Amino acid sequence: MADAVVTVRLVRSFEKRNFRPVVFREVQLDQSVRDFMQRVRDDTMKIIHQAHGAKTNELVMSTEDDEQLILQEDQSLRAAGVAHETEVAFFKKEDYGLYKANPTTSW
Repeated sequence: MADAVVTVRLVRSFEKRNFRPVVFREVQLDQSVRDFMQRVRDDTMKIIHQAHGAKTNELVMSTEDDEQLILQEDQSLRAAGVAHETEVAFFKKEDYGLYKANPTTSW
């Protein structure tokens, strides 16, 4: 399949669990992560869920397996593990680091 559907969670606040899912259709998986991020906006992306895979209990995203799941800009989406119906988070790396160091939430 040349084109895929990818859902991107635009994370506004980890602490307040505030995000908005945006669906991108006709995503070319052989494009670089950098090019796809440019389509969304320059920042960090991490795989949240893949079709038919287990989901995390975290409302926004898991703080585990960053080495495997945070997308590297110089890879293609396919090489980074993105497939049809993959859901990724899009967030400020600095905010994520602060949340990961102190994972408290507020409502």
